[in-house]
Amino acid sequence: MRARVIAVGVAAVAYVLGSHWLMTGAPASPWNAVVVVGPMLAAAAFLAWQRGRRLLATLAALAAAALIVQAWRGDGLAASSIYVAQHVAIHVLLAFAFGLTLQAGREALVSALARRVHGTLTREMEIYSRKVTVAWTVYFAAMAALSLALYAFAPFDAWATFANLVTPLAMLLMFIGEYLLRYRLHPEFERATLGQAVRAYADRGSHD
Repeated sequence: MRARVIAVGVAAVAYVLGSHWLMTGAPASPWNAVVVVGPMLAAAAFLAWQRGRRLLATLAALAAAALIVQAWRGDGLAASSIYVAQHVAIHVLLAFAFGLTLQAGREALVSALARRVHGTLTREMEIYSRKVTVAWTVYFAAMAALSLALYAFAPFDAWATFANLVTPLAMLLMFIGEYLLRYRLHPEFERATLGQAVRAYADRGSHD
């Protein structure tokens, strides 16, 4: 398990650095967008198909195919527009995924994940995990808005730095900050590792 986590981490870092170079340092080419966006579309199609979400898998596969056709023809949307659309779409979808579970009568997403890890939740844990769901919803929406603002009003290199380098660091800081805050405010809560949370999310996705 540890070797797999390390391998995934190294691959993720390589992808991020490679994407940043293709956006800011590599010679302009319509195929750059295929290399940057294509793997994420392929992964989305694969995971959606595995989980029985045929429509989502088909849409992701069609988007990947359209990206390849556009690169082959050498026309269509500018690569920068594709990069921004990907970054914003991911954060908007995540904001919706978290936010929709805050509706009356539904269990907040973080509460559901915590229940898979701990089995049962105290009233205090339910209240806290709902607040964390709100925090993540706001975070993803804010990141999408900031991405659009930077693209509109800042040089593209500044947007690329935000998307490729600041975004993963910001998410890591959110995880670490929430973890520290949780056990400062509620030291009585049962401890859970990040690995347990990731497995809980994966298990939830396979049953949705």
